[in-house]
Amino acid sequence: MNMHATRIAEAAALLWQCWRDSRRIATLPERCRPAGRAEGYAIQAEIARLSGQRVLGWKIAATSAAGQRHIHVDGPLAGRLLARYTVPAGGSVSLSGNLMRVGEAEFAFRMGKPLPPREAPYARDEVMEAVRSLHPALEFPDTRFADCAAVGAAQLIADNACAGGFVLGAATGDAWRKRDLAGHAVAAMRDGSLACEGRGANVLGDPRLALAWIANELRSLGAGLEAGDVVTTGTCVVPFAIAPGERIRADFGELGSVEAALTD
Repeated sequence: MNMHATRIAEAAALLWQCWRDSRRIATLPERCRPAGRAEGYAIQAEIARLSGQRVLGWKIAATSAAGQRHIHVDGPLAGRLLARYTVPAGGSVSLSGNLMRVGEAEFAFRMGKPLPPREAPYARDEVMEAVRSLHPALEFPDTRFADCAAVGAAQLIADNACAGGFVLGAATGDAWRKRDLAGHAVAAMRDGSLACEGRGANVLGDPRLALAWIANELRSLGAGLEAGDVVTTGTCVVPFAIAPGERIRADFGELGSVEAALTD
């Protein structure tokens, strides 16, 4: 194993052990700290391999300007959705060991056709033609770092872009394709009371643009989107505080809703 591969393997093993033990570290050791985004994604891929779990798709973190400022990054980050942490709509999400304890309401897309690696960037309309369905979704992110705002983009990517629990709602009808998703209102409910509100524009200006962003991010990495992949595009609302025992619902109006119970 060459030095580069050794560093990737060491960083991934440490982060995956932290994930399993609900343990936090200040930063990855300098000897295996990713030097840039590409190494961060290599560590992330190795974590997915170590987990032994099926990758169901992708998440996008830091899709709003406020979110980017909060964690001191200059653009979005992609992470993998692992099967163990993906819960059916209406199910229970454990917050045991979760440091962040916030909820997010998100537009998610399921791909109907693959978007494989290629030299030319994908246009937004081309990406949307590959989509099978739109879904309301909830994400409950987490981090393996004691202060995720202090470690930078490469380490956050290595940490699977702060992936945690994920809940996918039922597919909406095809009418969404003619709707203004940027202007679409979204409400997050906590035990039946309004927690916060937002709009699709909070996601890189439009959830469609976020999907095009990740298609091209993965293209540049020599990866790609597969048919059947789910992509959740980032929070439409300011992340809101959550606690075990609560029931959380993301209400997308005519585009449907999704909810989950939170447990210890």
